[in-house]
Parts: sequence; structure tokens; C-alpha cells
Amino acid sequence: MAEPSLLDLTVRELLDSVAARTPAPGGGGVAAIVTAMAAGLTAMAARFGDGAVAGRADELRATAAPLADADAAAYGAFLEATRLPRDDPGRAEAVARTRTETIAVPARIADVAAEVAGLAADLVLNGNPHLRGDAAAAVHLAAAAAATAAELLAANVKGEQGVAERDRARELAEAARVLAAQVDLS
Repeated sequence: MAEPSLLDLTVRELLDSVAARTPAPGGGGVAAIVTAMAAGLTAMAARFGDGAVAGRADELRATAAPLADADAAAYGAFLEATRLPRDDPGRAEAVARTRTETIAVPARIADVAAEVAGLAADLVLNGNPHLRGDAAAAVHLAAAAAATAAELLAANVKGEQGVAERDRARELAEAARVLAAQVDLS
């Protein structure tokens, strides 16, 4: 029987699931959900202004949310591959193939989180001043999610596999961190 989607759990069930002694959901799933929540805050703050970026924020929320399940699936497949017997002739290929997804999913989370941080930062500066706190919260949450995704991705890099993605994710996370620092000063 397939695991239920993290998106179908109650908040309490999700929190219990994250805290359970299981490998997933872990940091990647949490980063994806936090990114989706930051995008939701961004959309809400935008709707109290001119609404120009609300649609894009909704698209990013819809993109980020399912990445929570994708991350759990990728990590689960990777763990299965690493549990194959060392003398299995297909083990090395299975590990390399499944590692690709453990890199691709957090790379996508970092991409989406960085874009959310940028949209929200613009709302802090140019949006409805009454929603500045919510927009700033979205920037901080998205920046944290981008940094988390970048670190998880880096942990999955082996040899040259994933180096470019790691470097890009770290650049995105740093750009989001800078935005978070800037909204603190405005």
C-alpha cells in the first residue's frame, strides 16, 4: 500500500510524521512544504496590493507542494538501491540512477524557493505596507527552505555527479539569504 501524500495529512499528522523515527519525510519534504507556505503568504500579500504577482506565487505554491512527496520517494528509492547486496551487478547503476533524483528534487526546491523569496522581497518594498510583515515572513521562510535544499543536495553529491546542481543551489540559497537580510533593513 502506498504511503499517503504528505499533502493529505492534517497538520498534526504531518508534524508527527516528520518527528517519527523514519527517513522520510525529512528536511527535503519540510523544505518543499515551507516553500509552498511561503508562496502562499506571498500570494496573499500580493492580493492585498495590486495582485500582480499573486498568480505566479500560486503557480510556485502548486509546484513546491508536490515536491514534498517527490523528495520522500527519491530518498526511499535511493535507500532501496543502497541496500542491494554489494555483489549485485546492478547495484552501482541503481545507486547512481536513484542518486540523480536525490539531487534533482532539492535542486528544484531551491529554484522555487529562491523565486518565491524574490517575489516576496519585492512585496516587502513595493506591496501593501500593512502586509509587509507577512511578505517578510515569506522571504525568510523561502530563504531557509532554499538553504535547506542546497545543503541536502550537497549531501547527495558524489564525485562529479551533482556538482553543478550543488553549486547552483548554493548560489540560489545565498541570493535568497541576501534578500532576507535586505528586508530586515527596509
